[in-house]
Amino acid sequence: MFMFAFLIYKFRRRHLSLDDNIEEFLQNHKSLQLIKYSYYDIKKMTNSFKDKLGQGGFGSVYKGKLKRADGQDFINEVATIGRIHHINVVRLVGFCIEGSKWALIFDFMPNGSLDKFIFPKHENNTPLSWERLYKIALGVGRGIEYLHQGCDMKILHFDIKPHNILLDEDFTPKVSDFGLAKLYLTDESIVSLTKARGTMGYIAPELFYKNIGCISNKADVYSFGMLLMEMVGKRKNWNALADHSSQIYFPSWIYDKFDQDNEKISVKKMVIVALWCIQMKPTDRPSMSKALDMLECEIELLQMAPKPTLYYDVLKVEDQVSNQVGVPILSLNAMDTITLTGR
Repeated sequence: MFMFAFLIYKFRRRHLSLDDNIEEFLQNHKSLQLIKYSYYDIKKMTNSFKDKLGQGGFGSVYKGKLKRADGQDFINEVATIGRIHHINVVRLVGFCIEGSKWALIFDFMPNGSLDKFIFPKHENNTPLSWERLYKIALGVGRGIEYLHQGCDMKILHFDIKPHNILLDEDFTPKVSDFGLAKLYLTDESIVSLTKARGTMGYIAPELFYKNIGCISNKADVYSFGMLLMEMVGKRKNWNALADHSSQIYFPSWIYDKFDQDNEKISVKKMVIVALWCIQMKPTDRPSMSKALDMLECEIELLQMAPKPTLYYDVLKVEDQVSNQVGVPILSLNAMDTITLTGR
C-alpha cells in the first residue's frame, strides 16, 4: 500500500518550461532513482482517486495500491534513495508529472497521523503510553535533526505539527509534508524569507517580524517544542474560536501544571526540553542535536527553563490586538479537564 499526494496546479504561460526544469533536475540528481509514473497509472492505482486520506500542504492525499510486479521493481528502485532516506522521515517512492497533473508517491502509514492519538476528539483510538510517546518524540527529533544536518542540502521544514507526523505499523514516527520546506547549502546557517510560513500555533515568533529577513533552523526547534507540549498536555495549543477574555497562554499553563516531583521521568524530560525549545529568542533555544541530547540524558542534568511569556511581551508582531499571529492559547474552561499525569 502507498500514500499518494495528488497535486493539481493551474499553470500560466511562464510555467510552460517547468517539465524541462524537472527533467534537468532529475538528470543532475540521478542518484535519487525515483520512479516516474504516468497519470493513467496513478489514476488506476487509486481507483480514480476514490479513497481520500487527508489534505497536505500542497494537495490532497489518496490511498493507492501497486501491482505485485511493480512492487518488486519499487523495492529495487527505492533501495538506491539512501541519500535522502531516514527511518524518521517519510520516504518518497515516485512521482507523476503530466501537464498540470502532479502526484507524489510515499509509503503508506497504517496508523495515520499523531494528532489522532493525542487530541481528545479522537476517542476511538487507544491512548498511547508515556513511554510510547517519549519514543515518538525522540524519533521526530531525530528526523528533524536529519533534515537539518544529515542531507546533502539542509532542509528547513517550517510545518512541524502532529498532523504532519505519520506513524507506521510499529508507531515509528515519520516527518512528512514538505510543502512549505526550504532548502539551503550545508555551509549556510540561515535562509531568507519574505513572508511567514507554517501553521498557527506552531510558527516561531521571529517569523512575525514585519521584516522577516533571515531565519535559522531554530524555527523548526520552536515547532518541535510546541509539538512536545501538545503530546504532554493532550490539547491543541491554539484555539482560534476561544473567547479572548477566557484565554491562557498554553506554554504557561504547561509550566504551571508541571509537577517535577510526581511526573514520570519521560514526561519531565519532554516538558523541560519543550520549554527550552519554545524560548522567544532563537539564540536561547537549543539546536535540534542539543534538544535530542537533553531528551536522552539523565534527568538530573537538565535545568528547568524560565517560565515562558507571551509573544506580546517580547516581540513586535504584525497584530498586537487580536490573535492573528497564532499565539498558543487555551480556553480557561478546559483547564479542569486536562492533567499531565496518568497512563
